[in-house]
Amino acid sequence: MLPKAHRLTNSEDFRRTVRSGQRSVTPTVVVHSAFDGGDDPARFGVTVSKSVGGSVVRHRVARQIRHGILGRLADVPSGSRWVIRALPAAGARASGGAPSPGTDVQAGIDLAMRGAGR
Repeated sequence: MLPKAHRLTNSEDFRRTVRSGQRSVTPTVVVHSAFDGGDDPARFGVTVSKSVGGSVVRHRVARQIRHGILGRLADVPSGSRWVIRALPAAGARASGGAPSPGTDVQAGIDLAMRGAGR
């Protein structure tokens, strides 16, 4: 579970991040990021649609994504906003032997930070 200070909870924050931020794509997730600066902690939101699978699969994918976020929480800049959207391929990878969506989240965050020159 992400600490409350690191969660995106407002739909307007989700919308602004997706529309005005930059995007990084991996095989199982799309990582939207916006770097506003400031001293606020980095905040994350996770979106897993029904196209990923049934409720059990969606919740497993969301847990794996949150676990991947926790692995990079100390590395992301303060004041940034992130929305992680699972792609349908995430459902197949969540229970298989292939790298989990959490691994792809970490790669997507790295791509976004490299693209922003951070």
